[in-house]
Amino acid sequence: MDFKNNEKLIQLDNLLKLSDSITDDKYGYYPFNRPINILFDYGLILIDKPAGPTSHEIASWVKRILNIDKSGHSGTLDPGATGLLPMGLGEGTKALSVLLLGPKEYFSLARVHSNYTRKSIEKILLDFHGDIYQRPPQRSSVKRMTRIRRIYELEYVEDHENLILLRILCQAGTYIRKLIYDIGEVLGSGATMVELRRTRVSNFFERDGLVKLHDLYNAFYLYKEKNEEEKIRNFVRPIEICFNNIPSVIIRDTAVDALCHGAPLAIPGITQLSPKIQTGDLVGIYTLKGEIVGLAQSLMNTDDIISQKSGISFTMKRLIMKPNTYPKGWK
Repeated sequence: MDFKNNEKLIQLDNLLKLSDSITDDKYGYYPFNRPINILFDYGLILIDKPAGPTSHEIASWVKRILNIDKSGHSGTLDPGATGLLPMGLGEGTKALSVLLLGPKEYFSLARVHSNYTRKSIEKILLDFHGDIYQRPPQRSSVKRMTRIRRIYELEYVEDHENLILLRILCQAGTYIRKLIYDIGEVLGSGATMVELRRTRVSNFFERDGLVKLHDLYNAFYLYKEKNEEEKIRNFVRPIEICFNNIPSVIIRDTAVDALCHGAPLAIPGITQLSPKIQTGDLVGIYTLKGEIVGLAQSLMNTDDIISQKSGISFTMKRLIMKPNTYPKGWK
């Protein structure tokens, strides 16, 4: 299934086919063919956050620029921080939680408060690989309880006088300012974060192309005043691109609306699925057009689903598609 040759949205390689089915073009839209007003309800923008405003202010400005009712961001950046801030639009805000499953990458400029050698710093950085204990700082949006976060990579990039540039690949929820502080404590002289830029969130990278607010405003102006859609479509992407890192299940048109009303997914409603789904896995449920219906938890593994002809295979955990997008196909 090629979803009409659209850019690949989900992991279609090696999907196992259970049965054939066709989709009715009267209902729903192929993600990259959505009308702009529908795209604004199931869209994602990779905002390049500037230093100064809060992440919540950025979300509010995006909402005002596009004249929509709802927008929300994934992963708060402090006012002084810059970089990648994924912004969900409309129902797309419900999909952002899946980005917490992937790592985040930062470049941080730190000031060390005494003389040091690169060798001494790099030796200390080795102690911060893997699982570390962190207690959120006083000015944070979460309860101040000690918790474990994982540092996947911690690289000494370069230095100038008492300034050091570090690259950090870490688990979502890691406080970089606190990490720099803790490194300074081990060093003995102390260290302070000076600047911070986020360059990766899960499967999204800075190199994918980030959107500045003024460019988004100009693109919306061209769409609204001159009916030119090209630029706004380049900036607002289908929300389905969030789910490339989790298994996929494709269902029949007749099963879509039942799931949108909270029903579980039975085996007869499945046409294709990823080959290595395990019981308890989080999966993305898609229409035959490639639209995300929602997130579900597997009650069976792939082999069980293939070998059985009936039974409940998935329960819905987060609905994204609005009910009545597809006609009722259940009794």
